[in-house]
Amino acid sequence: MKRTDLRADCSNCFALCCVGLTFTASRDFAIDKSAGTPCPNLAADDRCSIHTGLRGRGFPGCTVYDCFGAGQKLSQQTFGGVSWRAAPDRAAQMFAALPVMRQLHEMLWYLAEAESLASASALKAEIGWSADETERLTRLPADELLALDVAAHRADVSALLSEVSSLVRAGVGGGRKRDRRGADLMGARLRGADLRGTDLRGAYLIGADLSGADLRKADLIGADLRDANLAGADLTGAVFVTQSQLNAAAGDQSTKIPDGLVRPAHWN
Repeated sequence: MKRTDLRADCSNCFALCCVGLTFTASRDFAIDKSAGTPCPNLAADDRCSIHTGLRGRGFPGCTVYDCFGAGQKLSQQTFGGVSWRAAPDRAAQMFAALPVMRQLHEMLWYLAEAESLASASALKAEIGWSADETERLTRLPADELLALDVAAHRADVSALLSEVSSLVRAGVGGGRKRDRRGADLMGARLRGADLRGTDLRGAYLIGADLSGADLRKADLIGADLRDANLAGADLTGAVFVTQSQLNAAAGDQSTKIPDGLVRPAHWN
């Protein structure tokens, strides 16, 4: 699949994330909402009634969430265009399938990027096979999808993406290519830091000051960038960055972002 096919298309989804997911009152959500309960802001046509004002109304978490196109895949393919409203007996199954399909689509996003990287050409066959297998899993019937050991498949894909990351970062000259995988860097003062080629997979960068930092060809897969300051930072060629990560961070017009992503509207 192309990465353009892995973007959320709410017009072809039954608002599965607005109903199937749990909200916890916090900085991200203004209310508590249990899984399976429609958000009070959800209109009868499955559209958000406050979509243009989510951040101002206390729902920034909604602007950060990304299903990677899993919502429309479930709505139109897995469940054949029949919504939870029309088939309430299948609603629980639809909502349970969302996190499974989302994980598969997220893997496809990373694999599509990996396949486009010239420095990972030696792994092109393995990447292609992994992408094909992951795509096959997305086409499973609902009952088989729910029985899937998605964690095991994710572990295999993760190992392959780690190899890709090593190839990309090996070509970075200068800087300290440290392994900061899973590091606790919450609130860290990294202003202007040279992080070229650094492995930041799964790192906790919540509220970190990365303004002016050099993150070229860094691996940011799974890094938590909520409220991180990316003003003036250079993410050129950074690998496995998602739109939701950028949406969760703070940046400005001088922030350089990876190809294929867009500058969030709330950035200064």
